Amino acid sequence: MFLQDLRMTVLNLSFAACGFLGIYHLGAVGAFLRHGDRLLGSLRACAGASAGALVAAVMITAPDKLEDCKEFTYRFAESVRRQRFGAVTPGYDFMLELQDGIEHILPSEAHTLASERLFISITHSRSGKNHIVSRFSSREELIKALLASSFVPVYAGLKPVEFRGEKWIDGGFTDCLPILPVGRTITVSPFAGRQDVCPVHMGRFNTHLKLANMNVAFSMENIKRLNQALFPPPSGGMQALCEEGFSDAVRFLNREAWMS
Repeated sequence: MFLQDLRMTVLNLSFAACGFLGIYHLGAVGAFLRHGDRLLGSLRACAGASAGALVAAVMITAPDKLEDCKEFTYRFAESVRRQRFGAVTPGYDFMLELQDGIEHILPSEAHTLASERLFISITHSRSGKNHIVSRFSSREELIKALLASSFVPVYAGLKPVEFRGEKWIDGGFTDCLPILPVGRTITVSPFAGRQDVCPVHMGRFNTHLKLANMNVAFSMENIKRLNQALFPPPSGGMQALCEEGFSDAVRFLNREAWMS
């Protein structure tokens, strides 16, 4: 009876904008794929902004490429760390390296798999309004949407990404954790707060802030992680974040009695 009720419940996953802390999301996805058969059996769609959108795209179109995604993220983070001024080092093309990684991972039919199942948060560069994109006419258009959702002005370059004739920037500025209107949306974030899957808040104060639709605890640990999102830690720190995402997702599955 329990399994039947679960299958009748529409579930979605939403991954928060978080820069290089997307490695935490990949750890959580690893837990869902290994232990979350009950959840995956009721999964309708995935959503996200910035790095969260990238992970959502992998979840929907190429879950078998999870290990490739991890390796790319480790290499990308190390590439940024090697630059004298990080991603803003003159001559370093952050967006080109990101695009190469996306091109390598997404399958040829990614846009077909993603249509109406992948929801990407993007921000219009002139109006500052949020848009959620869920239909893609081609693989190239899907990649453009993912790049637009990941573009942080100055940090990633000076020219916003052009998508469908308009200029767009990081979706995390306006909705960093999209909640879908149909069914229950399970939220994943590497910042301690009130999301379904997130680190346990260990701070002394129980103060929470709402940032672009994400509820985060006010703590030194979260401030540290905000810095790591743009300036990634060494490989050991990245691997620890991945393992933390895995264990936090397992804790969530146990709490919901969804462990397979």
